[in-house]
Amino acid sequence: MRIVELTQDAVPLFKVLKFEGLVNSGSDAKLLIDEGRVSVNGQVETQRRKKIRDGDVIELGDEALQVTLAP
Repeated sequence: MRIVELTQDAVPLFKVLKFEGLVNSGSDAKLLIDEGRVSVNGQVETQRRKKIRDGDVIELGDEALQVTLAP
């Protein structure tokens, strides 16, 4: 599991996927979310703009991201 540090408290899910390099673009991220291929905290997430916060775990395929808030 990879640790991801956010500099702000609530970041849209599609942006986290894009900025962490799990997808090539925001539109790719949105498509994967729409298809139900992304989970947050163990549940399939279909909201593109789902706010990701400290402690959330995002999973896409074999990748897992543990989100923390940078001090």
